[in-house]
Amino acid sequence: MSEEKLYMVKNDEGKYWDFSANSGFWSSEIAYPTTTIRKKQAERVAELVAGERGGHVVTLVEEPKKVVLTKEQAEIVERAHNDKLPACYISSKSDDEELLMKAYVNGYTVEKDKKYGVWVPHVIGKMYYKDGRRSNDLDIASADCMNDKNQQFTEAEIKHYGLQDCEKEEMTDDGIR
Repeated sequence: MSEEKLYMVKNDEGKYWDFSANSGFWSSEIAYPTTTIRKKQAERVAELVAGERGGHVVTLVEEPKKVVLTKEQAEIVERAHNDKLPACYISSKSDDEELLMKAYVNGYTVEKDKKYGVWVPHVIGKMYYKDGRRSNDLDIASADCMNDKNQQFTEAEIKHYGLQDCEKEEMTDDGIR
């Protein structure tokens, strides 16, 4: 197979040709209409068999992957949807036109804020821990429970708690990278 495509033949009633049994059209309500990887075969069926019933070749393509954007980029794309000239809006607001146009067309997700474990200076094996009872208090905890959400800080929280000068390590959902 030279191309990564699948072909179907669909008639005007919304039914699909069964290539496996060549037994005619099946309902469009079946979960997996029969396909072929041979475009010529689909064209021939559409021409000979389905042509009299309004059949035509349908090419199946994979849905494009959504683009991952920052919160700021996502806001630009959202505002572009309300603009009369979305492409002009995007190009006037960002240097990364291609990425944002892909997001506009294909959809997007917003990247998660990176989380960091913040080491306590001059204390081996200890990290800062957000006290869940009081919003501005920090405790110190050992580094062996890194998946605890109270031990993970965003950049904004690091700034909020005044920990910018501390050593930090990026974390994943299951601990430090």
